[in-house]
Parts: sequence; C-alpha cells; structure tokens
Amino acid sequence: MRGEPEKPSIWRDGEVIELNEANFDDAISTASKPVLVDFWAVWCPPCRVMSPIVEELARDYAGRAYFAKVNVDENQGLALRFRVMSIPSFLLFKGGRLVDRVVGAVGRGGLEAMLRKVL
Repeated sequence: MRGEPEKPSIWRDGEVIELNEANFDDAISTASKPVLVDFWAVWCPPCRVMSPIVEELARDYAGRAYFAKVNVDENQGLALRFRVMSIPSFLLFKGGRLVDRVVGAVGRGGLEAMLRKVL
C-alpha cells in the first residue's frame, strides 16, 4: 500500500508568501510554526507603510515564524470569513487556529508584541 506523495511546503523561511482562497486553509493548517498574515490592499496607504516592516520581520524571524499576505480585493471571501473590516489587519495563527489580531499601522513593535505571545 502506497501513501500519497508528500506535497512540498508552500512556506519559505525569511519570505512573505501570497495566500488566497484556494491555498489559505491548507497553508495555515500545515504550518509547523506560527503564521502572521497581513490582510492588505494595493490602494491602502497604511498597508504600503507596513509592507516593508512585514518583509523585514519575515527575515528577522526566519526559522521561528512564517509570514503571508492576503489581498482583500482579490480574496473577499477570506476577508469576510475573518471579519476583516479595516486594513491593514494582521492575524496570527498557531496550530491552524486564529490566536490574535491587530488592526492598523501598528509598526514593528505592535507586530513583535503579537509574535512574542506565541514564540
């Protein structure tokens, strides 16, 4: 009896990956580390402020946490499901479950405070 071949992981240490409605559930449920997800949109100035901070955190927390982005305009179902009413919104998942969230351009310190709770 043969098992199914193991799928390669979507996660990349030190990088921010794009998640969408097709891959979100599988990615979050199979993540071996906590995942910080940035819900954003192209037209959102505070999102543009936070984007390089998220990229920097992904590098600094490589090996300890994963980082992802969800474009709310392209993935409205995910935004509705997680009640994302304002952006940027940062949702933190651990063990496949939502454990924390913060809304707004909270800076590096705000995101690190969330991460410290689960690391």
